[in-house]
Amino acid sequence: MVKDNNVGLDPALKYRLYRFSVWCGAIVLLANTVAFFFLGKLFPPPDPAWGTTETVAFFTENRERILWSVITMAFFAPFFYFFAVITSLQIKRVEGEFGLLSFIQLTTGIVAPTGWVYPMSVLATAAYRPERSPELVLAMSDQFFLTFVGVAFIFSINIWSIGMAALVDRREKPVFPRWFGYANFFLALVFAPGIFVYAFTDGPLAWNGLFTLWIPSSAFPIWKIMMIVCLLKAVRSEEEEERAGLQAA
Repeated sequence: MVKDNNVGLDPALKYRLYRFSVWCGAIVLLANTVAFFFLGKLFPPPDPAWGTTETVAFFTENRERILWSVITMAFFAPFFYFFAVITSLQIKRVEGEFGLLSFIQLTTGIVAPTGWVYPMSVLATAAYRPERSPELVLAMSDQFFLTFVGVAFIFSINIWSIGMAALVDRREKPVFPRWFGYANFFLALVFAPGIFVYAFTDGPLAWNGLFTLWIPSSAFPIWKIMMIVCLLKAVRSEEEEERAGLQAA
């Protein structure tokens, strides 16, 4: 049986799409930075110990900024799907087919855009009507910050699956370097404390705490840059392998 080499995407187009998908990680990182640091003034966040007076004042004074921050993330967060899929496609190369690790990475990666956009829609709801009851504004503020930070452990599982894929790779030329696996394991632990925000209103485990906010927020751009660099190298190695296979055929 003769293989039809015209079936499927043109390889040049396919790898352009792959690289675009990797760079979507940078797009989301930039959008996240603009939305939280510059537009919404959401970093650092309001103190969880604030009552209705302080919380309502925060939402009133920053209403327009918050709404445009939400719009920014609603537009750019879905680009993370590209990033999640290309990551799973590279893990598939490790497993030889779609398997446990690639599916865990994909399913937990899918949570990320929803885990940003859904809580931010709650944030927008709190700011949308200035005449809203102060108690409702406080409740929606709590829901946003608790949900936004509290889903971090799902992200830890996502990072763990990537690290595990790097360490179990038996290929002659591994898809990812081994240091990349250990780095992802460490970063999975760094993001995990976010799950404790539900029980604390002050201290290092509150939503504005050292272990739940400051350290993870500092680690996130490091992880993202590390992922982009290693994924670009992985895509290039896959392209070279495919080109070599076509030449051999």
